[in-house]
Amino acid sequence: MTTRNSAPLASYIDLLLDAVCAVDKQGRFVFVSAACERIFGYTPDELIGRQMIDLVHPADRQRTLDAAREIMDGEPKLNFENRYLCKDGRVVNILWSARWSEVDQLRIAVARDITERKQAESRQAALYAISEAAHAAEDLLALFKRIHMIIGEWLPALNFSVALYDEHCAQLNFPYHVDDHEPQPEQPGTITGRLCAEVINTGLPILLNPDQEAPRIGYETLFTGQNAPCWLGVPLNSQNGTIGALIVKSIPGGERYTEQDKELLQYVCAQVATAIERKQLHARLQRMAQYDQLTQLPNRELLRDRLKAALQSAQAASGRMALLYVDLDRFKEVNDTHGHGVGDMLLQTVANRLKGCVRETDTVARIGGDEFVVLLHSIHASGDAECVAGKIRQVLAQPLRLDGHNLHIQPSIGVAQYPENGTEEKQLFRHADEAMYTAKRAHHVRLL
Repeated sequence: MTTRNSAPLASYIDLLLDAVCAVDKQGRFVFVSAACERIFGYTPDELIGRQMIDLVHPADRQRTLDAAREIMDGEPKLNFENRYLCKDGRVVNILWSARWSEVDQLRIAVARDITERKQAESRQAALYAISEAAHAAEDLLALFKRIHMIIGEWLPALNFSVALYDEHCAQLNFPYHVDDHEPQPEQPGTITGRLCAEVINTGLPILLNPDQEAPRIGYETLFTGQNAPCWLGVPLNSQNGTIGALIVKSIPGGERYTEQDKELLQYVCAQVATAIERKQLHARLQRMAQYDQLTQLPNRELLRDRLKAALQSAQAASGRMALLYVDLDRFKEVNDTHGHGVGDMLLQTVANRLKGCVRETDTVARIGGDEFVVLLHSIHASGDAECVAGKIRQVLAQPLRLDGHNLHIQPSIGVAQYPENGTEEKQLFRHADEAMYTAKRAHHVRLL
């Protein structure tokens, strides 16, 4: 076979949209068709005599060499896929069919550029994976971990950050961040924090690459050498605007991010933003279903769930637990005299004081009106519950000044302990409720 593209056959081959090439036993190009320049950016003169493997993406070189050996051993290859580096730095996906010509001692191959198809497949696969993750993940943290894994399958993303902007407090939060060099991106002056803030403020992606001719203003110091990492930041845009940013950073001297990577990540992040908003809405609805909106304490339903768990734990460990039913005496008079606004502030203050009387592992719930329940998940002796009840009486008896009004409140508290007063949920609630009303009647008699 001639090494010149001058024969009529070569002219016909040059009309093909797919590239045709021949590679000798040493791995050098000896013939390339005109389509090679359209696909790879190199002219035929630039490719002839060059090592084929030099153009292959570093991550695909070994398996490409393995395939080349198999072809030279007489095993034709159909639909072999790998990636090449173009003259302008772009990465293209190539579908090869090749065989060995024993007579010519050449590998003859036809190459098709399938970059657009692969990008479409990646977009579709990412869309399905993220949609699945959004439904399967229990919370945002689990969702972010899954998204990190999904993106890491097609993009170098060892360092990965998600920043969300809270409009109410005008604050940037990092619910997910993996980067050994910047463990606290919320601290002033960090590169991750600066990038996220800029991406969110502009709503535009940022690609920082050591190979860029003109470094982005303000980030020149990032690239002190060719081994510097790449940064790629993409906004999380939703119908309500930019809700945050996603940042990936390559390892120093590792694979460079490209404009294609940026475009694909933008597409993926649109789906991520939708998944985040859906998860946040679900979390808000779940909280509304489980928490009292005025005091932000667990409501009756969540209290029942925690009481069941506490009972199971106490039964399994032959332990003890207690339930305290707290009712505010003469609360109706506060509402009637000072208005419901002051009454609401009173309930919020009582909620905070009750939380200050117990451990973080215990539960303070509001189950209605001026009725609260304190669940002591584990106690050592019966006197522990009475000790907590005494502390609550002392704390709630302290004077209150709300909206210019001086208030004094007194609680009635009923205590039920497991196992003395019951071994089931209903038994404990009934005993605590009856004990509370006994205490309330005693207060009423003393006032008379």
